[in-house]
Order: sequence, then structure tokens, then C-alpha cells
Amino acid sequence: MLKCRTVWKKLAPLARAPSTVCRQNVKRAGLNNGRTPVHVPVAHMSTGFAGGGWDNQLYILLLGATCVGGGIYVYNLIKEDQQRYQNRMAQILSRSEKAAIEKTAVSIQSELSEELSPPAEAVAPGETTEPPQVILTEPAGETPATEPPKPQPDIVAESVGSTPAKPKVPSHAPYLLIGGGTASFAAARSIRARDPGAKVLIVTDEPDLPYMRPPLSKELWFSDDPSVTETLRFKQWNGKERSIYFQPPSFYINSEEMDSSENGGVAVLTGKKVVHMDVRGNKVKLDDDTEISYDKCLIATGGVPRNLQVIERAGDEVVKRTTLFRKVEDFKSLDKVSRNVKSITVIGGGFLGSELACALGRRSAESGLEVIQMFPEKGNMGKVLPEYLSNWTTEKVKKEGVKIISEALVKSVTYKDDRLEIKLKDGRLVKTDHIIAAVGLEPSVDLAKSAGLEVDSDFGGYRVNAELQARSNIWVAGDAACFYDIRLGRRRVEHHDHAVVSGRLAGENMTGANKPYWHQSMFWSDLGPDVGYEAIGIIDSSLPTVGVFAKATAKDTPKAATEQSGTGIRSESETEDTAISPVASPTSAPTEEQHKDDYGKGVIFYLRDKVVVGIILWNVFNRMPVARKIIKDGEEHADLNEVAKLFNIHDD
Repeated sequence: MLKCRTVWKKLAPLARAPSTVCRQNVKRAGLNNGRTPVHVPVAHMSTGFAGGGWDNQLYILLLGATCVGGGIYVYNLIKEDQQRYQNRMAQILSRSEKAAIEKTAVSIQSELSEELSPPAEAVAPGETTEPPQVILTEPAGETPATEPPKPQPDIVAESVGSTPAKPKVPSHAPYLLIGGGTASFAAARSIRARDPGAKVLIVTDEPDLPYMRPPLSKELWFSDDPSVTETLRFKQWNGKERSIYFQPPSFYINSEEMDSSENGGVAVLTGKKVVHMDVRGNKVKLDDDTEISYDKCLIATGGVPRNLQVIERAGDEVVKRTTLFRKVEDFKSLDKVSRNVKSITVIGGGFLGSELACALGRRSAESGLEVIQMFPEKGNMGKVLPEYLSNWTTEKVKKEGVKIISEALVKSVTYKDDRLEIKLKDGRLVKTDHIIAAVGLEPSVDLAKSAGLEVDSDFGGYRVNAELQARSNIWVAGDAACFYDIRLGRRRVEHHDHAVVSGRLAGENMTGANKPYWHQSMFWSDLGPDVGYEAIGIIDSSLPTVGVFAKATAKDTPKAATEQSGTGIRSESETEDTAISPVASPTSAPTEEQHKDDYGKGVIFYLRDKVVVGIILWNVFNRMPVARKIIKDGEEHADLNEVAKLFNIHDD
């Protein structure tokens, strides 16, 4: 517009001059012709050369050029405005489509949550009454629908062709929980129970929401559903179905909404790993250099599976044919492998190795899969069970279709002719297609150096006090915690129930409870639906033991026990509140000769300085509160046969 004004100022004098000449010509023509119409001189002016005709032409040309230039300018201006308008509308429509997709995703998640969450546990983020000891329990009658295998609440659906937005990492979290396992989830629920408006952020390097690990080596392998690796749903021994996830995605809030959430909530940041801790500055650094400050922090990083050095040194072909079993992805991968190879060898005779061997052995009956289990001990779980019971258990594992190679020390592993060759130190050679290395767990203590935390030299793990506190504002729970047990001394435990109990206690103490760890967590193992045991305290076959056994009945199996109690995760079917002294059975204990070599059910006591420090309930269920009280009392017992009566093992 400024350009138009400038041009017009220059052309105005010229425009006014021809205009004056035109008016004079018209006036002159009118005087000479009398009543001649006015339009005659106008026509003469526009066509002839007389009376200033050239000036008129110049005027018209200049005026036309001005109009054309102005028109071009206006056209370009309108075109630019239209382009900007189209770009703006495209942005608005893009956001509208994104919002619609997000709304649809939320709607789908909401519908899933209604189906997935049991009525007793479907707690909204702002709910104020949350019993932390119940959430991990399998409630009676729970039949949720299929759950997405990899829910990721921080990743929002985008329109087709767009780049997925990265989740926004909060700069501050009042409660920061490092690790996405059972201990972290238990702590989050405990924190929210005591502080209903708490804002909790869980950071995990896994792509999944918090889930329970025991079914990965137990019930999932006995599922009849061909899509179990996608649904991650399983039938428990009691016949009821559930998902491995503690809660559906709708339970959690998005990490981007944490700061603005009035009622607080629990957010999960998946696929992120904490690599550095600044305990003085109360902040951590993620693997993408993002920093998060905190008020209170829990380390629940768990552990990583150990591997044999001979496998690590054997080369890529051997390593890629070896499974270190720990996560959901390991279950999916091993399930696929077991359907495509002819032979699998499990190295390790502990809990995990024996469970996987039995699960694969049961599958071998249908597929013809060869399952081999080798370990350096004389029998299955030789480091845990007394020798006679270990040998008996080994026979049960063999009946599941597993070939047992005991007292086996691996010397080397090589890849030859499309097969793995395992050479033992005594010269034996085993050929197989795939190896499962189940040789223990190494606690994850990568943050110890940057955080200045102490790692226990004997047990491993972060060294904490009885309140599970490592330093001011820092607590540790689960597999990574080496805690002080006020009854049994310094310990580190790698079991589901300990993760639940220690996580819950750490969460309470993070909100100011200051409670010591006195609850004796238990653990359990099932060798299929027919043989199972629950244990508590220090279970070590090197300790003196006393076993009292009785003849088993049809109800003395893991399957029957869960059917009777209506629960699935047995470690949470009882609480410490029920640990009272029961009335002993009046039935006298039968002599050992009556049931020699028949270990259908019974109680094994582990002694240290004549005091019971550990108890195994062999195919005896729902009696753990009794065992817990015996260890808590810490008394000497003259006759453990009498103590065994408290478990009513002789009742039919």
C-alpha cells in the first residue's frame, strides 16, 4: 500500500493537467455548437489529436500502468494470505485429528480398564483408599479381558504419516521410583495409600508397564491359548484367568500431566534408564541426558541374569542361541524357540531352571521336544533342599519328560554342524539346539558409584538399614536391597513376595512411617500343578534340617490349594495379621518308617544354633502365618514333631 501511495503522488500532477485541458475543450466546443450534446467533445477528446489529445493518451497510459501494478500487488498479497490461511488450517486440522485419535485411544483404554480391572481393585488415580497389601493379590472371580501386551501410556497415537512424539519427561517428581518391577509398583501403591494426592513417577528401561514375573516361568507355559505370548493372560491352577500386568494402562496418568494433576497419580516413563545419581542435588540423569529432580527416591532396579563365562567366550553363534530368562521378551522368545527346535538344554538346577525344565518337559510330550537339564549338584534344588528331598524331586522332574544330567560342570560350549556341543569336565558331551542359562541373578548396582552407595561384599546389593534406607531421601527395595533383618541378620532375597513386602515398607517409610523390616517374606515354587512348596526364612541345604512328612491326598497340590483359597499368587493369599498360634492337631505324628521315601507333604525345619531359622512347607498350603510366627519367636524346640502338629499335616 505504501508503494501505491508513492506512485500516486508522482502521477497526480500529470493527471490533473490533462484533466484541465479536457474540461477546457469541452467548454470551447459547447460555446461553438450551441446545444451540441456533451458526449461529442468527450468522444473527440478520446480519439483525436486536437486540443490536448496526446496529453489524454499519456494520462490513460499512466493510469492504466498504475492500476495494473496495483492489481499485481494486491493479487500477490491475497495469494500470500491465502497460503498462510491454508497452512494455518492444516495445522488446526492436524491438531484436531490428533486430539480425536487421543480421545479414541483414551476411550479404548477406558473400555479395556472396565473389563480388565477387577471391581475391588479398579482404583482411579485420585482415589484415597488403597489397601497396598491387596492390590497384588489375585481376587476371586477376576476375569478381565485381553490386555495389550505392550501398553505404553507415555506414547500418544499420531495421525498417519506423522512422526510419533516423544514422551515429555517431567523436570521434577516428588516421589521418584527407579525400576518398573514389583517392588516399585508396591511402593507406589503404598505411597498413594498414605498420601492420596502424591505424585509418583516410575522410570523403567523396559517397554512394559509393571507386571509380575512368576507366571513367566510357571502358569504361562501351561496355557492352551496359542496367542498367549501376545495376550500374556494365563489360567492359574485354580482355573481363573488373569493378566500378568498389575493394572491396565488406564490406572496410570500420563507423565506430561503429572505436574498439573490435582489429585496426583502414578505415571510410568517406559524405555528410559537412570544412569547417574546426584544425591546432593537430589536429581538423576537419564540415558538421553535428561535430568529429573526429586524429593524422595526409591531404587528398585532388581537384577540381571548371570551367564556362564564359557558361553560368553564361545562366540556370537553360541551367544545368540542362549537364553538368559528374566523378562517378558525372554518368555516370548523362548516360546518361539521351543516350537522351532528339536532340543533345549537347561543349565541350572535351582528354582528357575527346574520350573522351566518341567514346563518344557510337559510340552515335549506333545511336540517331541527333547528337554535336558544339567546342574553341578546331585539333584534338583540341591542347594536348597536336603539331599533326600532333592533326590525325590529329581525323580518327579524326570517324570515330566526331562532328561537329568547331575554333577555336571560345563567345560566348553561350541557351535558345530548347526548344533551346540556342550562338553563337561568329566568328558561327557551333550549336543543340543538351544541353551537356557539359569545360573542365578546379579543385583543391579550400577548407580552405586555415582550415588556413593555401599554395596554389600557378601550378599551383593545396596546395603540399607532396617528401614530400607541407604541415604537421606534414598530407599532400596526388592532384589537389589541388602537389608538388615532384625531376626535373621543381614540378608538379600530374590523372590516375588519379598519385592511386595519390601516395596510396600519402603513406600510407607518414604512418607514418614519409619517402620523396620520385621515381616518375614515367603517364596514359593511349583513343579507343575501337582508339586509345589512354600518357604520362609533362611533355606540352605548346608544347615541342619528336620523333616516331618505325611501321606499326601488329592487336595495336597498347588492346584487344589488355589482352588480352595480362590487365590492365584499364593504369596499374597495370607498376611502377617493372621499369624497367630493355631491349635495343634491332637493326632500323633506317624513314625518315619510308615512313610519312608514317601514325601507327599510335610514340613522341613532349618536350624541354626538349635533355633528354627527357615521352614519349607512341602505341598502344605495356607499355613505360612504359622511358620512366620515360629521364626519370629526365635525359640528352641525340644521336639519338632510336636511343632509340626501346628501345621495339621496329619489331618485327612
